[in-house]
Amino acid sequence: MLRFLFSRLALIVPTFFGITLVAFIFPRILRGDPVLLLAGERGVSPERYAQLQHQFGFDRPLLVQYLEYVWRLLHGDLGQSIATKNPVLHDFAALFPATLELSLFAILFAVILGIPAGILAAVRRGSIFDQLAMSTALAGYSMPIFWWGLLLVIVFSNTLHWTPIDSRIDVMFYFPTVTGFMTVDALLSGQPGAFGSALSHLILPTIVLGTIPLAVIARQTRSAMLEVLSEDYVRTARAKGLPPRRVIGLHALRNAMVPVVTTIGLQVGVLLTGAILTEYIFSWPGIGKWMLDSISERDYPVVQGGLVLIAGLVMLVNITVDVLYGLIDPRIRHA
Repeated sequence: MLRFLFSRLALIVPTFFGITLVAFIFPRILRGDPVLLLAGERGVSPERYAQLQHQFGFDRPLLVQYLEYVWRLLHGDLGQSIATKNPVLHDFAALFPATLELSLFAILFAVILGIPAGILAAVRRGSIFDQLAMSTALAGYSMPIFWWGLLLVIVFSNTLHWTPIDSRIDVMFYFPTVTGFMTVDALLSGQPGAFGSALSHLILPTIVLGTIPLAVIARQTRSAMLEVLSEDYVRTARAKGLPPRRVIGLHALRNAMVPVVTTIGLQVGVLLTGAILTEYIFSWPGIGKWMLDSISERDYPVVQGGLVLIAGLVMLVNITVDVLYGLIDPRIRHA
């Protein structure tokens, strides 16, 4: 198992340098003079311009700038935000719990609905339920997040007035942040109605962010179950007279979950990228909205640091999924 783990960890090094290269190049291809944008000034003198170039390191060769950037990253220095004057890591840590809470609710929504839907569609292959479930999953996967989010806001918030539109809780509630998870902090506050308000603000963002993972998980579960249900050991279990629930739940589902677990893990990257638009639509104060605002404001240290941190989280989740994959199916470790 350790050999299997080390082989996965060895892939981090080239991936890390690839990510740093993208994070280094991306802000430099944005439109606008970085020196003027970082300085926040217009019409600076040539002397002041040269001074700022030297201060921000833009007068050095690109290779030297990149090596200095990687050296700072290896020492945990992600830079300082131009807008807030705070270390990038500080702002990321303050905003990440909001994104994590939304992502957890979205993946729970996708798993709780997607896996049963995929199982039932496989068991009832060719039925009306199968066709309806897979058609709905295809439609959910095809819908753009911004269109789906705005549609739900128009219907459920503006027309029916069932759900709030933005933020994480009603303005009437105020309590100190303990965990960063609004639902948990609302429970800890003991204020009547605070937890319900936090949940109501999560409904629409959770549905919007979880729709694509739900569709992917449902289709993958169906595909994996159909493949397993045709295996000899499943037919043998049925021939022995075992109850259908035992055959499906014990013999088929356990083996079908191997690719499903991988799919769930890979959806974390989808959640983090989808959170950017979702948070912007619902004014959710997480890292997605933070990144978009930083791009529009040309806050280069935040753009670079945010890309590295988000990519690092995705890599960590993928390695965790690989390890779980090996624990579920020992044949993968030997391969």
